[in-house]
Amino acid sequence: MFKQVIMQLQSLTAISPVDGRYRKQTEPLAAYFSEYALIKFRVWVEIEYFISLTQIPLPQLKDKISTTQLNELREIYLNFSLDQANRIKAIERTTNHDVKAVEYFLKEEFETLGLKEASEFVHFGLTSQDINNTAIPMSLKHAVEIEILPILNELINVLSKQANDWEGISMLARTHGQPASPTRLGKEWQVFITRIQVQLMHVNQLTYPAKFGGATGNFNAHQVAYPSIDWVNFSKKFCASLGLNRSHPTTQIEHYDNLAALFDAFKRINTILIDLCRDIWQYVAMDYFKQQLKEGEIGSSAMPHKVNPIDFENAEGNLGYANAIFEHLSAKLPISRLQRDLTDSTVLRNIGMPFAHQLIAFNSLIKGLNKLMLNQAKLEADLEANWAVVAEAIQTILRREGFEKPYEALKSLTRTNEPITRDTIKNFINDLPVNEKIKQELLKITPHNYTGV
Repeated sequence: MFKQVIMQLQSLTAISPVDGRYRKQTEPLAAYFSEYALIKFRVWVEIEYFISLTQIPLPQLKDKISTTQLNELREIYLNFSLDQANRIKAIERTTNHDVKAVEYFLKEEFETLGLKEASEFVHFGLTSQDINNTAIPMSLKHAVEIEILPILNELINVLSKQANDWEGISMLARTHGQPASPTRLGKEWQVFITRIQVQLMHVNQLTYPAKFGGATGNFNAHQVAYPSIDWVNFSKKFCASLGLNRSHPTTQIEHYDNLAALFDAFKRINTILIDLCRDIWQYVAMDYFKQQLKEGEIGSSAMPHKVNPIDFENAEGNLGYANAIFEHLSAKLPISRLQRDLTDSTVLRNIGMPFAHQLIAFNSLIKGLNKLMLNQAKLEADLEANWAVVAEAIQTILRREGFEKPYEALKSLTRTNEPITRDTIKNFINDLPVNEKIKQELLKITPHNYTGV
């Protein structure tokens, strides 16, 4: 009979593998996507907003806050602790409102710093989504730039080194799974590198949007209190100071179109990497690569000889899972009933999940790539066993020379149940009714050197 046990949260008791089995890999993302991180970024936005009000300055704040006090305010988010986050959560248990709890916490801090008179300008004129829709894209921007893009670039660098090392390695191509005109291994790696880099251009061109405009996006409260201030320009500059681009006009919430574009761009990158994982998996199955063995590792619990391509399988699985979440995020977030509904709130709390699975996948791919050992003898053996692939080259030169029906001649030669060998091709060329110079040109073509440019 199953006995239910209440367990304390740790890596072995976590429900999600990103906080359990893979915690060591995903831990850096906690600084951006955890509950603690969300609270910290909310505090960050609230403090910088207050400081910006002092710089207008609002009449009630003019010459009231010293440089020292401003620095002390910034120290709150710069050195934000778990104890402070827990204090906010304790306040939330009373307020039942997470952003209001941040406001009350800051008012406590203001009083400690001798700023009680200015504390009513914390969260002045704002709604919760002014904070959430600024804090979340801000944390996302930091995570992408500090954690995600560097490891993706590391992956590209590993691929680039291999592409360079294998630039001259001839390889039988396969179209529809069948032997086709030979290629070079390095060039096939370069295809993936270029595809990723093109999508990275889209990622780097995207801005991170913020919504900042009061209860329904119109600065109603700000305008009625201080009608002479250009609040649209103020908020644009404020968001820019946080590295964000203010959306205008908006409803109560950000419309999330740019975030959807970001998620879709990463989804395309992941799809390219799934394609890479599957190709490498196939190359390993074809014995084009061996994998470096690590002392003590077991490939199969039943078959001692096996060394499975588990890194590429792990990466493929995590990339697929990341894409499923990205798909939901980009499809759901831009949709909100009228000026606002709450369905975006719980969804936004999960934006770290696809990036966590992505991070696991990138690490697995890098690990797997670094374990690959080229089995050049197998590549050469496959080329030698498929002399039929030079038929394209021969018939193309014969076309150039005006030979009658060259395609049909090569088709008759190669579409047979008899093996096409080096001698088969040599004898065919020697029997052609063409001059000796053309024959010598044709005889130089082999599956090993017919690799294009």
